[in-house]
Amino acid sequence: MSNLWTEKYRPSKFKDFKGHENIVKRVKAFVDAKNVPHMLFSGPAGLGKTTLAIITVKELFGEDWNKNFLETNASEERGIDVVRNKIKDFARTRAIGTDLPKIIYLDEADALTRDAQNALRRTMEKYSGTARFILACNYSSKIIDPIQSRCSVFRFKPLENESVKEIIDSIGKEEKLKIDEKAVKALQEISGGDVRRVTNVLQSCAAVSKEINEDLIYEIVSIARPKEILDVLKIAVGKNFIKARDLLLDVMLKHGLSGLDVVKQIQKEIWNLDIEDEKKVELVEQCGEIEFRMVEGSDEFIQLESLLSRFVLVGK
Repeated sequence: MSNLWTEKYRPSKFKDFKGHENIVKRVKAFVDAKNVPHMLFSGPAGLGKTTLAIITVKELFGEDWNKNFLETNASEERGIDVVRNKIKDFARTRAIGTDLPKIIYLDEADALTRDAQNALRRTMEKYSGTARFILACNYSSKIIDPIQSRCSVFRFKPLENESVKEIIDSIGKEEKLKIDEKAVKALQEISGGDVRRVTNVLQSCAAVSKEINEDLIYEIVSIARPKEILDVLKIAVGKNFIKARDLLLDVMLKHGLSGLDVVKQIQKEIWNLDIEDEKKVELVEQCGEIEFRMVEGSDEFIQLESLLSRFVLVGK
């Protein structure tokens, strides 16, 4: 296990790519036609944006893909100079061994400054005959409209549980791991459709034991089980503030959780409480207020006590 599983199990062909069937189908159609436009991949981290870009380049150029591909990360090189120099120099020359345009992959493009994006827009316009761009970002709203209008936009969403299960089963079979059903469900819940998180957690678990169960997963990721948080909330709604506070403190110390971690888990479990929907909405709003106060520097325990007191009042 010397290499990271996120690289080891990265698909290299369209047919091996899990999830996002409609997106893969559209991108493959461009590759088959040998006519790839500028593309914008938008969505949260860990959903396969970089993987799909690399597959596209490999399918397009074959063995010469490395010579005709430039990958850069805008969060590391976000100024106008990298667009004017590094990207422009690569874009202005023709591809090696083919008449197709080169591919430039710009990861985390939403980190580019506005000046850099305007320079990039001009480069995309001027050198479209010799280079095509694949831009990846978490938030497409941070990409200026002139760039978006030049791209075919693909919006990635978290993977469905079935796709996540296929990935887990595939890795488990390859690494000879025994993963029970509860562990699979825990991974689906924890990952939220993020494949990178799934593979990293599995690798960490496999270093401890070849038999992976729910207990091991929650121990590795250091988060509370949903039931533990739900029990705290039920006690608070049942008007027993002191018991709820003490139990929440025990859960935080047991798993080494921060206040922000707890608030996010509380927000998820509110919807499983047996109370009126209007009260659930009120409590979610309160979670947002408490999170804001924590980010601004307020004491975590005082804010969590304040949040629990709101649950007690709602219970009345």
